[in-house]
Amino acid sequence: MSTFAPDSLTLNRKLPLWYQVSQSLRASILGRRPEDPLRLPTEDALAAHYGVSVLTMRQALKELEAEGLITRHRRRGTFIEPSARSGAPVRLLGSVDAIVAQQSGERTEVLSHGPVPVPGALAEHFPGLAEAVHYRRLRCDETTGEPVNWAENFVRPDLAGRIGPADLERWPMTKVLRDVAGVRIGRITDTVQARLADPETARLLQVPLLSPILHYTGVTRDESGQVVDVALIRYRGDRFSFSVTVEAQ
Repeated sequence: MSTFAPDSLTLNRKLPLWYQVSQSLRASILGRRPEDPLRLPTEDALAAHYGVSVLTMRQALKELEAEGLITRHRRRGTFIEPSARSGAPVRLLGSVDAIVAQQSGERTEVLSHGPVPVPGALAEHFPGLAEAVHYRRLRCDETTGEPVNWAENFVRPDLAGRIGPADLERWPMTKVLRDVAGVRIGRITDTVQARLADPETARLLQVPLLSPILHYTGVTRDESGQVVDVALIRYRGDRFSFSVTVEAQ
């Protein structure tokens, strides 16, 4: 029986290894294609793939099992739960893979993309840059087809040339920037605010005008500190949760 092939991971020694592995595997599971196998490799094979101990791998799998993303069967192996969805909040400890995991698992439609003048509100993030490439995407629940959120991304033109619409239909922008465009991401700053739905948001998310939504702003910088992407995501208030865990050392 063929097995599912998870994405690779560059480990950050400042964060718990089990956490990084669980979030990377979580993102791979939620971003998998329908034709991908449901059976995961063995614990030993996964540990070798991620470069961690079997005990670390076991702890990562235990986290995913508790979330309902996988099921484990003695002697049969570990399997992805076909009905698993990304509704459970991510315990956000600070890794890029946690951001990817939060954004994975929904059907994405690219509504439009192309160069635009840098909006005045974002000019501070793109000093000296007259234009950015603007992407508009709508994400829907794979089962019900119900809109979950819609996103705008403003990306530096030199990077946008490496990104195709098909990449953004399959993966979140953070993953595309890192794994397709080759950006070495240094830091992502997130802000979440409560707002009221404007006409475009109400239309795309199929909610009443001025109903509560959650507005997410994500500013992504590379290792040199240069902003490479600004994301503006509007979530339906009834479909999004944001959880932060602070681990005492």
